[in-house]
Amino acid sequence: MSLATDIRSYQPFNQQEASDREVILRQLETDPHVFDRDSLAHMTCSIWTVDPTVTQTLTVFHNTYGSWSWIGGHADGERDLERVALRELEEETGVADARIVPCGPGNIFSLEVLTVDGHEKRGRYVSSHVHLNVTYLAVASPDDPLRVKPDENSGVRWMDFDEALAASTEPWMRDRIYRKLVDKLAAVDLEMRR
Repeated sequence: MSLATDIRSYQPFNQQEASDREVILRQLETDPHVFDRDSLAHMTCSIWTVDPTVTQTLTVFHNTYGSWSWIGGHADGERDLERVALRELEEETGVADARIVPCGPGNIFSLEVLTVDGHEKRGRYVSSHVHLNVTYLAVASPDDPLRVKPDENSGVRWMDFDEALAASTEPWMRDRIYRKLVDKLAAVDLEMRR
């Protein structure tokens, strides 16, 4: 199946996901360069990583945003976003033995359209743009060794959900996205413990 087919089949959790799903599908259908970061709106992925007890999430202190956040990255031409998400998890945290939790079509856990303000990265200005984001849910052991990726983050930590929400200094992300991800865990909790 294609990513567009999986997204079309995905059942939105709330109005944000329903609206954002339509935006993502429109871009996938009309922009042949949507998997490249040169497009104003381009595909990205995130990986919401929890421990086996489903009481903690793995967070990074994101240098660009100056906040504790989830893990993720750009497709950069790759169409298998699940593979990109797992690679980003390993690159940004050192965690290599995570497993994706089957959640629905294409293992998609969540969908988001995220605006990104202009910023400096590696000494170069990056103009404001839009991330068309697919989020995956993964389980990993908090006993795995962690490491930072200095050009991306300056901290990697497991936090319980309340602590992770409080540590985010991005109100919209905290209230609209991270809170939603925590709330969605209730629907998959029993499946994850098998």
